[in-house]
Amino acid sequence: MNLGGWHSYVATRGWFVNHSAQSKKFGICLEYRRTHPEVTVLDPPDAIQHLHNRQSMLQCVADMNLSDSYGNVGVPRQLVIKRDASCIPDAVAKAGLTLPLVAKPLVADGSAKSHELSLAYDQYSLRILEPPLVLQEFVNHGGVLFKVYIVGEAIKVVRRFSLPDVTKRELSKNAGVFRFPRVSCAAASADDADLDPSVAELPPRPLLERLAKELRRRLGLRLFNLDIIREHGTRDHFYVIDINYFPGYGKMPGYEHIFTDFLLSLVQSRYKKRSC
Repeated sequence: MNLGGWHSYVATRGWFVNHSAQSKKFGICLEYRRTHPEVTVLDPPDAIQHLHNRQSMLQCVADMNLSDSYGNVGVPRQLVIKRDASCIPDAVAKAGLTLPLVAKPLVADGSAKSHELSLAYDQYSLRILEPPLVLQEFVNHGGVLFKVYIVGEAIKVVRRFSLPDVTKRELSKNAGVFRFPRVSCAAASADDADLDPSVAELPPRPLLERLAKELRRRLGLRLFNLDIIREHGTRDHFYVIDINYFPGYGKMPGYEHIFTDFLLSLVQSRYKKRSC
């Protein structure tokens, strides 16, 4: 693979799935970055890899413990299961997690499989899940999530339909594991839907700006998005449930202008540094 004499490059997450061909590409990117300091790397490959593992993906958000007058941002309680599904019920009980639980593949590499979700309603059905996976407490959120696209310092938010709330009555009546497709991408936009204002209201802009700024610094990335939910019945309790590197920006309104402005700002910044 010859990267040639480029001015800049971005390595998308699909390059770095854990097998030999992608590992070779990863090494090539690191070597190219070392030997061509004049090339702008939009996001470093080693930082991108951090988002491939759902065990570490949300740790930056948890460590921030972000809370101010606009609200607080956290992550749902979760548990990593790497092998032996038969031990899951005991592990869940020991961790004190509350049902229902969202099961997600541990590896988030952009493949269709990595976006498959399951909702487990009872302890017994946990044994049929397939490790390695992450179990995340399901938080009722009015059936709507917010996709927060970040391109450099630009932030764009869209609403997407999500999994519906689970009532105590439904939890007592249902059993088993229910599988879902790639919820946040496959779902229709909720921007024009007739929603309860308490559900539809976007997260406060200052809160998102602070969150995005801190995550850019901690992750060392500039091109990613967040899946954020608001706990139903609250106005200012938010949870980040997923972080995706280089997402489908085609679904982001005005992406052409935003992305072009981002690239131009990188070029202008580089020329300013050279002229100093």
